[in-house]
Amino acid sequence: MYDYVIVGGGAAGCVMAARLSEDAGNRVLLLEAGPADTDPYIHMPAGFAKMTGGPLTWGYRTAATAETQRREIPFAQGRVLGGGGSINAMVYTRGQPSDYDGWERDGCAGWGFREGVLPYLRRMEDNERLCNEYHGVGGPLGVSDLISVNELTRAFVLAGQQAGMPHNSDFNGAQQEGVGVYQVTQRNGKRCSAVVGYLREARSRSNLTVKTDCLVSRVVIENGRAVGVEYSTRHDRSNVTLARAEREVIVTAGAIGSPKLLMLSGIGRAADLERAGVKPLHALDGVGQNLQDHFDIDIVYELNGPYSLDKYAKKHMMLLAGIEYKLFNKGPVTSNIAEGGAFWYSDQNVPTPDLQFHFLPGAGVEAGVPPVPSGSGCTLNSYFLRPRSRGSVTLHSTDPADAPIIDPAYIRDPYDLKVAVEGIRQSREIMSQSALSKYLKSEHFPGTSVRTQAEYETYAQQYGRTGYHPVGTCKMGIDPLSVVDPQLRVHGIEGLRVADSSVMPRIVSSNTNAPTLMIAEKASDFIRGRAASTEPAKKRFATTQEHAGREATAV
Repeated sequence: MYDYVIVGGGAAGCVMAARLSEDAGNRVLLLEAGPADTDPYIHMPAGFAKMTGGPLTWGYRTAATAETQRREIPFAQGRVLGGGGSINAMVYTRGQPSDYDGWERDGCAGWGFREGVLPYLRRMEDNERLCNEYHGVGGPLGVSDLISVNELTRAFVLAGQQAGMPHNSDFNGAQQEGVGVYQVTQRNGKRCSAVVGYLREARSRSNLTVKTDCLVSRVVIENGRAVGVEYSTRHDRSNVTLARAEREVIVTAGAIGSPKLLMLSGIGRAADLERAGVKPLHALDGVGQNLQDHFDIDIVYELNGPYSLDKYAKKHMMLLAGIEYKLFNKGPVTSNIAEGGAFWYSDQNVPTPDLQFHFLPGAGVEAGVPPVPSGSGCTLNSYFLRPRSRGSVTLHSTDPADAPIIDPAYIRDPYDLKVAVEGIRQSREIMSQSALSKYLKSEHFPGTSVRTQAEYETYAQQYGRTGYHPVGTCKMGIDPLSVVDPQLRVHGIEGLRVADSSVMPRIVSSNTNAPTLMIAEKASDFIRGRAASTEPAKKRFATTQEHAGREATAV
């Protein structure tokens, strides 16, 4: 018997377990389907290159659709303690204030940026360089500048400025637009996942139990209330254990796992449940709907010399890099691979940046992206930040170990394809600037044959991939397709809450790890009675201009 049972030990689950167990009177159980985060490649930042297609993922693939040439696109989702935060590229971006203000306008009271979101972003952050109205220090999550920046990344930043973008040293500050080197979720040259930042210290608490290799098969609901979950271990799938929750069951299994578990528990669209063989228990048509993800498109260049991280694939260079990291805590092992980036506009009529770029001083890093013949290359990828297409997650069967049907609906809306193509064009423009072109031998992928609008569109359809940012499948709100209310309680079921990326009504204009941590931070306060999203929030932070005005008035 526990007070709280948390399903899913990803980023959000680790935050929730740590925060709820701060109260010694709470008995907390955290269940994770994957193993502990003991793989050494997790903690070495450059190990990201081995993560997205490795054994610490669920091995999902998307449904084959006409819009993406009937491809089944690899769809990496973390299956390890820490979830995506243990295998991602550690890029620390948080989106635009208008993203969250839009949530609030659409019925998610208390989720506006300045009052409802920013305080939690600051609370969770331990930034090594920035402390101001946008950034905090002393929080659990280490955020830092890269220790060693590759010379190609520095050239990319210059090339972006040559293409007309301003330099930006803080994509999470007053302005998102511009080009620069990303801050990363690292501390002292190592990955700072939610396990490291939140859970490592919390696990010593006697009131917190963490169990890995445990697959939850359903939420147990009695008389309209969630009272626990059933799960089995990797070593004995036939033996099902019931973990009871006196207060709440909290689902933090991510944008794929959370709707899947609700549907396995009989919560969802009745017709879809019956089709999969599940008896409907509670009708919620939005479960598994509203899936959004960033559709990422890469261009790859071959270099005219060994400037990129690719040279460390050779054994003697790998050994030297390892020694440098071990002895001096610097060098290529500290790289997150996706070192540089930019936020920019698809056209002059867009009010805020709607394109994001990631520059990788290496080639063939991502699954499905071909390496260059010489073994020395670099990659620039781009995606449309606010896709209009909406996909779905549905059950394939009643087997909890069976992968669900994932249809992200990539570029199903023609506008998404239009902006995606503009991202490729702008990527090429950046790469053509003199700061970078002096390093380049040739454009390896897609190559010079792609020039017309039709050719660009075909290339996007053939080679676009996931941006690893699925959200929205248990959307927050008060409309008929919402699954949880603004305090993340499942509509119509007592004692059941969802608190992860699946509750985002619309995808944020950035990477999604930091916003997911924020959601869990805020949810933990809801549970502990420390926040009320339905009441007007009191102002906590004033802008620099407001402070200056008050000081002038006082004088």
